[in-house]
Amino acid sequence: MKFIMVNMVAAASLMVAGSALAADMPDLAKKHNCIACHAIAKKVVGPAYADIAKKYKGDAGAKARLVAKVIKGGGGVWGPMPMPPNPKISEADAAILVDFVLGL
Repeated sequence: MKFIMVNMVAAASLMVAGSALAADMPDLAKKHNCIACHAIAKKVVGPAYADIAKKYKGDAGAKARLVAKVIKGGGGVWGPMPMPPNPKISEADAAILVDFVLGL
């Protein structure tokens, strides 16, 4: 019985941790459907936001390049599929999303 209870508590903890990561995703990422290709901690179609933050850590020009990439799209640096353009996202919203990603 103790074994079952320990496993149930462990499973519940994992579900809560997963929910916390999903809740941390900015609403703008949901609004602009970024979550279709990106997650915070794991590769989906595109790279994980945490991996993007690591790649550009300390790069002073990263924000401007990434804002442009969010809006205009870009090459397949992370694999064969390039970032598709998102012309409907404003530069201000793209900057908020990029700040979130680079802040991880």
